[in-house]
Amino acid sequence: MKDINKYINSPITDIKFRDKKIYVKRDDLLDEDFSGNKARKFYYFLVNDFPNIKKIISYGSAQANSLYSLSVLSKLKGLELDFYVNHISSFLKQNPQGNYKESLKNGANIIEKDEENIQQYIEKNLLNEETLFIEEGGRIKEAEFGIKILADEIKTWALENKIKDLKIILPSGTGTTALFLQKNLSFEVLTVACVGGSEYLKKQFFHLEKDEKMHPTILETSKKYHFGKLYKEFYQIWEEVKNETKIEFDLLYDPLAFISLENSTYLQNKEILYIHQGGILGNETMIERYKRKYKF
Repeated sequence: MKDINKYINSPITDIKFRDKKIYVKRDDLLDEDFSGNKARKFYYFLVNDFPNIKKIISYGSAQANSLYSLSVLSKLKGLELDFYVNHISSFLKQNPQGNYKESLKNGANIIEKDEENIQQYIEKNLLNEETLFIEEGGRIKEAEFGIKILADEIKTWALENKIKDLKIILPSGTGTTALFLQKNLSFEVLTVACVGGSEYLKKQFFHLEKDEKMHPTILETSKKYHFGKLYKEFYQIWEEVKNETKIEFDLLYDPLAFISLENSTYLQNKEILYIHQGGILGNETMIERYKRKYKF
């Protein structure tokens, strides 16, 4: 197995976006294969031994970042991966790309299952003493292990740079990373609900932490966006950030975070650290979808 110490302590750089200085925690640079917030969430499973476990079981979408990261983790640990999805489009089957393609290369078993509640199906039918079940998107208590290391890195950097008041920004799916960052930092953590809106995100927080005082702040958006839908303003701000900073961000989550960051009066004149959570492998598929829709 690779040196596990390489999966921690990502660099922090600063960028200028629309004349605003922003620090960026480059978790996308942790490793070529095992990086971003999923590397943090799954770090516990990387560094610990599970002698009785032969297979990891999880679920999500056929292009999920968690699918690819779990395929890397499984490969590193010498385990099988069964990843359940509701649907794989015929286009993707005929034209494998992005997370789906690379996960197949890593030996992942991507299984279509027409079940209304896949988690319930897995828990009822598939689990035994030789299987490790990881909930969708890494929404698990074990994720705190790696995210606490991320929090410690931020604290050390802020101390070294004499930054006493820092706002941490990141987009959220399940909100796991934002929640455990806030739990382990005195700095305020702000996040944007990219999946299901603020009420959905609050429920995800309570699933992992009952004490609401430990929850991060949710930045509200002026417009309602539907997860996975293609918005021209998303592509435009993603392209602008890429061209201006020379850093490629995720095209599914990060655009909404940058829009929220730009529109927030609360964050004006604040020291901001943005967490780059990786996920850019999925951009290949997203760019193709945007090109087909908007004829770029």
